[in-house]
Amino acid sequence: MPELVGNVLVGQSGGPTSVINASVAGVINEALNHGCIEEIYGTLNGVLGILQEDLIDLASESQQTIRALRHTPGAALGTCRYKLKKQEDFNRVLEVFKAHNIRYFFYAGGNDSQDTADKISKLAQAQNYDLRVIGIPKTIDNDLPITDHTPGYGSVIKYISTTVREISADNAAMGQNDLVQIVEVMGRSAGWIAAGAALAKRRDHPNDPPHIICLPEVVFSPEKFIADVKRVLAREKFCSVVVGEGLIDADGNYVSASAKTDAFGHAQLGGAGSFLQGLIEQHMPGTKARLVTLGMAQRAAVHCSSKTDNDEAFQAGVKAVKAAVEEAETDKMVTIVRGNTDHYSVEYGLAPLSDIANGVKKLPREWINEDGISMNYQFVRYAQPLIQGEVTLPFENGLPVFAHLDKNRVDKQLPAYEV
Repeated sequence: MPELVGNVLVGQSGGPTSVINASVAGVINEALNHGCIEEIYGTLNGVLGILQEDLIDLASESQQTIRALRHTPGAALGTCRYKLKKQEDFNRVLEVFKAHNIRYFFYAGGNDSQDTADKISKLAQAQNYDLRVIGIPKTIDNDLPITDHTPGYGSVIKYISTTVREISADNAAMGQNDLVQIVEVMGRSAGWIAAGAALAKRRDHPNDPPHIICLPEVVFSPEKFIADVKRVLAREKFCSVVVGEGLIDADGNYVSASAKTDAFGHAQLGGAGSFLQGLIEQHMPGTKARLVTLGMAQRAAVHCSSKTDNDEAFQAGVKAVKAAVEEAETDKMVTIVRGNTDHYSVEYGLAPLSDIANGVKKLPREWINEDGISMNYQFVRYAQPLIQGEVTLPFENGLPVFAHLDKNRVDKQLPAYEV
């Protein structure tokens, strides 16, 4: 296939992670190595930035700033949860691409973002516009199909496991067989994040916290939960509970869903921890129930992120560019393929965007013990390598230093568009 000469556009979408910017750094670093790439642009706030022709020149950023993306949380380009709803939106995207000679589009995001990338690519093909589209996996939820795991996951479970250990040290000092500590974590459709808290246990201490992990894959029973808590408190000074926000009841409903939904129709969650706290207060009078909701802190905690995760996020960006430029691939997402060796290793593959879009990878039921509230060795063997190593942060006046993009705007070529 002939070399495709033109410009790169990279964007970020959905909830940020502590390593999503490392993927952007990987894209920029690799794009600079290819003569067929003339300019490297970023879209501000994902597809919204494309619709509004709000693009920045990433090649004009200093190398120091690009390197600093490796240890900067959030989404440096800005993100969105905007859904391309009408044909006019898709036509506008392609108009912007044509106006700026975008020939390579890299989109870092989760399930819905890969669906967006897939639709943009198919429209370009229908209009005979030469465009190569590669998705870059991103989600702390770890629920993308096909890929072994997703960048962002290793860091979030490293932070959560660390936090559980820290809180438990406090609980051990305060508890007198009358304290239940509940930690609510993210995870809409799968229990990968909550399960990761199991890494807080020391291998030779099975009774270490967390004592109870409540997962979306296991139907929640209030009666069993109370019985499990009482059993733990009969032997321990306190009971540590980790619950995923996507906890479901016997009817398949979220125990804590809001009536509100996002642009993609997903229920807004949050409140599973409060629900459990209420059960304790109702059925176990005299027992103290404390709740910690980690919220955005868990996905922004770059100070406790995994070097393995960071390195893989960077390499996913590199692989995306190589796949599009050197292999002439399009309509694909980068996947992480675990090596079949005793020592942890990975390779990077590709999977069709259509196979990724809107799919959900559940936590394997065989990795959950029969008690339904703890993880077995299969899960630990899977997750433990993902949290290895620490990201080195520069500090100034006692606080971490993050990248700040200059965001030099690319001149607009088209009339304004109403979103």
